[in-house]
Amino acid sequence: MKEVKIIGTGSYAPLNIVTNDDLSKIMDTSDEWIYSRSGIRERKLSITENTSDLSTMAARRALKNANIKVVDLDLIIVATCTPDNFIPSTACIVQANIGAINATCFDISAACTGFIFGLNIATQFIKTGQSKTALVIGAETLSKVMNWEDRATCVLFGDGAGAAILNISEDKGIISIYTGSDGVKGDVLKCEANPLINPYTTSGSIHNKFVTMDGREIFKFAVKVIEKSIDEVLKNTEYSLKDVKYIVPHQANQRIIEYCSKKLNIDKDKFYMNLDVYGNTSAASIAIAFDELASKNLLNKGDKVIFVGFGGGLTWGAALISY
Repeated sequence: MKEVKIIGTGSYAPLNIVTNDDLSKIMDTSDEWIYSRSGIRERKLSITENTSDLSTMAARRALKNANIKVVDLDLIIVATCTPDNFIPSTACIVQANIGAINATCFDISAACTGFIFGLNIATQFIKTGQSKTALVIGAETLSKVMNWEDRATCVLFGDGAGAAILNISEDKGIISIYTGSDGVKGDVLKCEANPLINPYTTSGSIHNKFVTMDGREIFKFAVKVIEKSIDEVLKNTEYSLKDVKYIVPHQANQRIIEYCSKKLNIDKDKFYMNLDVYGNTSAASIAIAFDELASKNLLNKGDKVIFVGFGGGLTWGAALISY
């Protein structure tokens, strides 16, 4: 069976930086209140760019980094829960923007684990011979689904996109991927779509267009599935945690990551974090962090990295890769 590796990465975030102090001017909050609860100092919020715009910029940077022609792409997957439209897909908009005329394109929805789910799908496409070169993007414009009067939620999130190019390879770059879901608990993190209203409905449908979250339940869920996902992705491989140079977690909350580092007895520095300047960018967070890790030359060829994510759905997963 064919092997798969990541040959390029890219990321992009809006230029509009919003600090905790900026938010304190429009709501009852403070830098101390936000940072002590999340580890976030600032986030990037879009003014004019939608999810497809962020995705397009990240895609172009990934293509340049991979040094491949756009016509070589035969698959584009965008993981997002904040698409531009229901139809067309964000992936199809990106295809049009970059001129990827040979690509099959579709979106997936797995919230903050979306990038890992996208990697998994693209890896299977390539391993089975359906594709040779895939573009996987995690992108969100979460600012458009925030209730800006709910200080417990809106201060946590940011906008951005991260991308990776996957290619057929003789080397095993994608070593192992593990994913899971629990729809029974889906209501603890939710953002509703259009309500059921048509000429035949008999009662009005209550509709909340903003993200709602039970932070306490998400914390308990996150620390449990991070440990489980790391254990599962290393199973049936020749590697252990001591062989892993970095863990790139979903950038949700510093306290979650610190709790997991203690529980797993792992040095906190092994977890690469940049949520202090991006906030929680959902499906984009792991991709943005990995691109930053690579662009800072913190990785050498052959280094082992674990991506680990969790999010609405509920969903979770991990990927073990060789850089």
